[in-house]
Amino acid sequence: MDYQRILAGKEKSIPLYKAVATALENPRSFPDLVEPIYREAMTLDDETLDRFRFSLMRLQIYADVHRNEDLEQAMHIRYVAQVIEKVVFGSLIMEPAEPLAD
Repeated sequence: MDYQRILAGKEKSIPLYKAVATALENPRSFPDLVEPIYREAMTLDDETLDRFRFSLMRLQIYADVHRNEDLEQAMHIRYVAQVIEKVVFGSLIMEPAEPLAD
């Protein structure tokens, strides 16, 4: 799967996408990549950091759209994107909806 294309959307790719794609391709590498991804993100200017946040949101949307094809992979994609977003930005733009009370 071309994770870097999903991350970039219609924009130009940034070097940080490579580390995120590696975490998506190999779940066991993710714990070792969280800190380097965070540290690299902290060096980005505001505009690029904003683009990075939207790239994480694109991953979450992609996972939701394709969850019926491979639920385990979709859950992994969503997990990686949300953990990185929380670590780098402190919160999620797309908070999971709470179930409605009966």
